[in-house]
Amino acid sequence: MITISTSNSEIDVEEELEPPLYNALRTKFHLSEERINEIKEVDKVYPMKINDYYFSLIREVDDPIWRQCVPDIRELTDQTGEEDPLAEEHDSPLPLITHRYPDRVLFLISDTCEMHCRFCTRKRKIGTERFVITDDNIRHAIAYIRSHDEVRDVILSGGDALYVSYPRLFFILSSLVSIPHVEIIRLGTRIRCTNPSRITQELCDILKQFHPLYINVHFEHPNEITPEAIRACNLLADNGLVLGNQNVLLKDVNDDVKTMGDLYKGLLRMRVKPYYLFQADYVKGTNHFRTTIQKGKDIIYGLRGWISGLGIPQYVVDGCGGKVLILPDQYTQSVSDEKVVLMNYKGKIYEYYQNINV
Repeated sequence: MITISTSNSEIDVEEELEPPLYNALRTKFHLSEERINEIKEVDKVYPMKINDYYFSLIREVDDPIWRQCVPDIRELTDQTGEEDPLAEEHDSPLPLITHRYPDRVLFLISDTCEMHCRFCTRKRKIGTERFVITDDNIRHAIAYIRSHDEVRDVILSGGDALYVSYPRLFFILSSLVSIPHVEIIRLGTRIRCTNPSRITQELCDILKQFHPLYINVHFEHPNEITPEAIRACNLLADNGLVLGNQNVLLKDVNDDVKTMGDLYKGLLRMRVKPYYLFQADYVKGTNHFRTTIQKGKDIIYGLRGWISGLGIPQYVVDGCGGKVLILPDQYTQSVSDEKVVLMNYKGKIYEYYQNINV
């Protein structure tokens, strides 16, 4: 079965019947049959899913929104990378739990999303039979957290952590807050970006019962900051949810200073703090999205001083036994026992004299 997401429902279409999304791509963007066939080939391996809202954000073929959601034949032809580049399964003591850091765990509570990102770290299994969540393995995951009193921080993800039924979400959150050693719950979601109409007061009424609850959203490009997305983020913030953004440095999507600056300024206006900028993970079939680390350093350096410090995320590389912080080299010109030579955001040189007698 192939599932096509729409704004009101999901339609299951037998494999021999072409899903409506293909015809929408033909009609709106006049794609050749060769390009359609390439998309179909990728779809068989890494399923495509785009809902009506996110589809409406595409302005032209291969624009930054298109690149994030429409399959590219390079996902099959260039197989550089690894299926599980963050070694999540290596650090999984049982299904749905990744326990890498001493005091926190990743808890996967959803096996799908509103839209399947083409650069997803978990693209090997999202939308496939390799990843199906059941009530039993959710209960087992909660029992694991309950039995490990070193765990004080739980990150809910998926799939999309808000792509679950309200009863299941309430059960998971209420179970976690009943565990004495769990102090913080974080929730990862792209729904504010990919289908903001799902953010309702009813949902907020559930979430605000479980503070401190932190929500990490996922906006990649300024074109995703729409009136609907602003409404959704404001509704969450009005209900006391603390919002941060995690995004990925993606070639030909957001790999320049202006795009990132516009994105981060837009996020601040809707009360979302840029939190992490990730170097693209070494995911099999996503090599065409990856940039050099120097590109990321240059972007962070190019932002510093020109927008508020609130708008500068931490630039990190994941998959190195955890997250490793990367800082631009330009700031520190030289270091000696006597002094440190520094360069500011305007390129001016300053000297900081150290107290070597301490």
